[in-house]
Amino acid sequence: MNINFEQIHNFYEPVVFEAVTNMADSYPDFSPDMLADVACVALNRLPARYLRHDVDMMFYLTEPERRAIDDALQEALKFAFGFVGDRTAR
Repeated sequence: MNINFEQIHNFYEPVVFEAVTNMADSYPDFSPDMLADVACVALNRLPARYLRHDVDMMFYLTEPERRAIDDALQEALKFAFGFVGDRTAR
């Protein structure tokens, strides 16, 4: 039996990577390594949500669930940028 696991991924990974990339210009003192650390910290603050197709998850979410995901993402990013910035400043 040949099972293809390559389609399985954490919903938050590409979302966090894109958000960190989009926010990077607002943090000009952050190196690429620091931005990678920000992504790791943010991902560790979010629940793992593994799926095969992003559209499947988004289709079945209610509007309050979508808002909760966005709120959790924004909070995780805010914390992560602060955490990495504070640790690097020391």
